[in-house]
Amino acid sequence: MYDELFGTLPDGTPVHRWTLERSGVRVRVLTYGGIVQSVEVPDGAGRTADVVLGFPDLAGYLAHPQPYFGALVGRYANRIAGGRFPLDGRTYHLAQNNGTNSLHGGERGFDKPVWDAQAVEHGVRLSRAAPHGEEGFPGRLEVSATYSLDEGGALRIAYEAVTDAPTVVNLTNHTYWNLSGGGSGNAGGHEIRIAASRLTPVDADLIPTGEFLDVAGTRFDFREARKTGAGYDHNFVLDKGLTEAPVEVAELHDPASGRVLTVATTEPGLQLYTADHLDESGPFAPGDGIALETQHFPDSPNRPGFPSTELRPGGVYRSETVYRFGVRD
Repeated sequence: MYDELFGTLPDGTPVHRWTLERSGVRVRVLTYGGIVQSVEVPDGAGRTADVVLGFPDLAGYLAHPQPYFGALVGRYANRIAGGRFPLDGRTYHLAQNNGTNSLHGGERGFDKPVWDAQAVEHGVRLSRAAPHGEEGFPGRLEVSATYSLDEGGALRIAYEAVTDAPTVVNLTNHTYWNLSGGGSGNAGGHEIRIAASRLTPVDADLIPTGEFLDVAGTRFDFREARKTGAGYDHNFVLDKGLTEAPVEVAELHDPASGRVLTVATTEPGLQLYTADHLDESGPFAPGDGIALETQHFPDSPNRPGFPSTELRPGGVYRSETVYRFGVRD
């Protein structure tokens, strides 16, 4: 494991890249936005490829910020309707960066700052203090994300946060996966399995209606593995619910390379996004990757029937997701 200078922001702030290697897996993480820049894993024949969408230099990320390539997303991942939410009798107004809604923390979410970095066993711990009022969110939030590789080469991301005032928190990683290799073309031929019998249906602005939809007999039924195709940006209600330890909830398989990615998480939801809105002016076309965002549900602060995303002083937010790699004929 080592770190190196990756580039410099326009204001002169240096950005470092940490390289983690274990059991034939190599992962590179940036201090800018907590970005997973690359994940190199072998196929069944031992051929190694980078299986995420990313850029070779900092300029690429600065030029294409909106797809959130590989980023650590917060203070609230996904959407909050109308850019506002009530908490303890007060309404908080957020940056509206997705029409009238707040998306992935606002104009300058957790994907934009340079995080402090500290080496840990087989990994790196990124941390920062998000000030009270940042993007409209209440409370000074001290947050960390630890990226590490276990003895089998699985990538583990563990989040923790504490606050000095009541607030809401929902963190995730926004990596786009293409198990044939980033830049290899459309990922619509990948097969996916998701252990979810329900999802949260959305309106035209991708805001949950508050209902729960049974996936049986619909195009959202991935309880048995099948090809993804296009047209997905939806939150699946995981059957296992919120858990203290990560439980396997999804599997992505690329028949062309044989590579397999399994996802285990403590979170109650998973957003399947088939990247239909990637900007064709960039190096990647719509559908070139698949995002599997483990999370609490979109718009939970406005939906009392959803699992709560509130964090209060004295409490600790904890979330953990594990990405394990393998091959199958």
